[in-house]
Amino acid sequence: MEYRGYDSAGIALVKNGDVEIRRSAGKLNRLEQVIATNPIDGEYGVGHTRWATHGRPTEENAHPHRDCTGKIVVVHNGIIENYLELKHELQAAGHTFETETDTEVIAHLVEGEFKDDGLENAVRRSLKQLRGLFGIVLVHADDPGKIVAVRNGPPIVIGLGDDEFFVA
Repeated sequence: MEYRGYDSAGIALVKNGDVEIRRSAGKLNRLEQVIATNPIDGEYGVGHTRWATHGRPTEENAHPHRDCTGKIVVVHNGIIENYLELKHELQAAGHTFETETDTEVIAHLVEGEFKDDGLENAVRRSLKQLRGLFGIVLVHADDPGKIVAVRNGPPIVIGLGDDEFFVA
């Protein structure tokens, strides 16, 4: 996991409808120290190492990012070319942003599109608004046991094991 990014890292785990996130600036071993000090437990989740393209390499800008409800979590590699335009529209609609990244826009878009038809359909609707090349992985605490991965451009690799799945 460390090769893809080197200025920050984070992990989010979902358990019983709650999302816990641990993030840190710096290399992956710094995140390991954070987790050793403040353990995290969950049934499924996402992790990410970051090489900053939008926003400074800080703990706040480290992935994963949440929506306003705290239930949707997203990690992303790539660039959302129209993120500033989308961010301004979302802010005008009442969304509050906590980071300088383009990734957080995705969480808020999906939040606005999430209905009773599941995370994957909310993601499908949200993707129509994004411009750029990217790989995205999302989870929603209210749509348990599901991890949604999408791409536009770069490849995504999916690994299957005994009772485990990986997306890179």
